[in-house]
Amino acid sequence: MVNLEELCKNACEVKNQIGMLGCDSKNRVLISAADMLLKQEKEILEANAIDVENGKKNQMPEGLLDRLTLNHDRIQSMADGLKQVAALDDPIGEVLSMKKRPNGLIIGKRRVPIGVIGIIFEARPNVTSDAFGLCFKTGNCVILKGGSDAIHSNIAIVKALKAALTMEGVPETALSLIEDTSRETAAEFMKMNRYVDVLIPRGGKGLIQAVVNQATIPVIETGTGNCHIYVDETADFDMAINIINNAKTQRIGVCNAAESLIVHSAIAAEFLPKLYTKLKESNVELRGDERALQYLGAAKELVKPATEEDWGKEYLDYIMSVKIVDSIDEAIGHINRYNTGHSEAIITKDYDEAQKFLNEVDAACVYVNASTRFTDGNEFGFGAEIGISTQKLHARGPMGLDALTSTKYIIYGNGQIRK
Repeated sequence: MVNLEELCKNACEVKNQIGMLGCDSKNRVLISAADMLLKQEKEILEANAIDVENGKKNQMPEGLLDRLTLNHDRIQSMADGLKQVAALDDPIGEVLSMKKRPNGLIIGKRRVPIGVIGIIFEARPNVTSDAFGLCFKTGNCVILKGGSDAIHSNIAIVKALKAALTMEGVPETALSLIEDTSRETAAEFMKMNRYVDVLIPRGGKGLIQAVVNQATIPVIETGTGNCHIYVDETADFDMAINIINNAKTQRIGVCNAAESLIVHSAIAAEFLPKLYTKLKESNVELRGDERALQYLGAAKELVKPATEEDWGKEYLDYIMSVKIVDSIDEAIGHINRYNTGHSEAIITKDYDEAQKFLNEVDAACVYVNASTRFTDGNEFGFGAEIGISTQKLHARGPMGLDALTSTKYIIYGNGQIRK
């Protein structure tokens, strides 16, 4: 096994070569990689079965187990994602501006690759192919550090992707997987700023905070998702129930699932019992404040009192907090206090209330009358995504190709000297 520093050094040594690849060459690799995933599907599923079985033995939560599990459809989706990225416009070389200065200098700004991108992630093997596709399309090398829960799956996926690189005559060190899953190796990786240009963590709050606090490499922080839905007093009940049910139950183990519900007091008594009936079909537990308990019926088996911890919790489970408010200002204040900067939604018929919510809620993605589940690179038309950035510098929201580029200034002169 290649030691960590050598692995990072190898990626750094080929980053300029990868950065100079033309669009056609990169697209051929991505299409070959998609085909190779399908050709090696049997091996990938066999490896994934080992990880899933270990997860069950270790009593992995249902939401995380769902993230870990692969099947034919999910591998097909991974392959389709690579082909979608291949079909996207290549941002590298795009000239963003070109201006002539009074002294005759022509100053332009051009998109360029970042270089070597490190990604630390948990039990989501689809991240392996998504990250490779986006990083490679933007001329970057990528070093992946997955968790022990998905190590067999990740090794099998990377083997398929590397086969595509080799087949197309591209250095396979454009993609590397750190197979040592120990925390010590992860901590060492976070210090490899000599070779790695940026680090992107994808996973739970603990992982993200560990990377932010320990890394000497610049970090793009991707966030956990305590996503709220606020049901305004003018909301259409059927629309609201449908959106909440989708946002909460379609996939519970993802960061854009709704975890928190806020309801205007003017409609709570009528609305909450109807919502409870719908969510009961999926056994969603509702943890409410005093007024919510009153309207829901505190004696019901799926109704419990909320604690202070519930307002800021990402459950990744069939649980939802419920807060009653008397105004949109109170709703916005609650959201901005407890949210994680990910995705927030309002259900309303009132245009002014919708605009106020859009303007004042501090999050990467803010919705009017739609499910938070749409916060996704594919849904936004980016192909795959590298993660959902909840910070405000460089990138915010679903990170597609543009977020994996930097810029350089290009200056044309004809003999100018500075006086």
